[in-house]
Amino acid sequence: QVQLVESGGGLVQPGGSLTLSCAASGSIFSSNAMGWYRQGPGKQRELVASIHRAGRTNYADSMKERFTISRDNAKNTVYLQMNSLKPEDTAVYYCNALGTQIWGKGTLVTVSS
Repeated sequence: QVQLVESGGGLVQPGGSLTLSCAASGSIFSSNAMGWYRQGPGKQRELVASIHRAGRTNYADSMKERFTISRDNAKNTVYLQMNSLKPEDTAVYYCNALGTQIWGKGTLVTVSS
């Protein structure tokens, strides 16, 4: 059974940093591009960043200067490094195997003083 498990969320002050991790089981990681999505309070889920098997990355325009997505194929893990966090970054962050309905349960990031 394929699973995606996110971790690393928490409470951080504005301007702070967090690194999220998504560990994948099964073969999904090696055969798929991976993405991070987020859903803020009262908002629709949106794509934050994606990374293809060979490492090519894409970012939402509002996050490309502050967030970095990476993957460790040996560990079947994808990361999201988030810097200069703002209150509007508060959301549940989800990991997804792009092109599938395979999602993690999400990890909550709260940016507040």
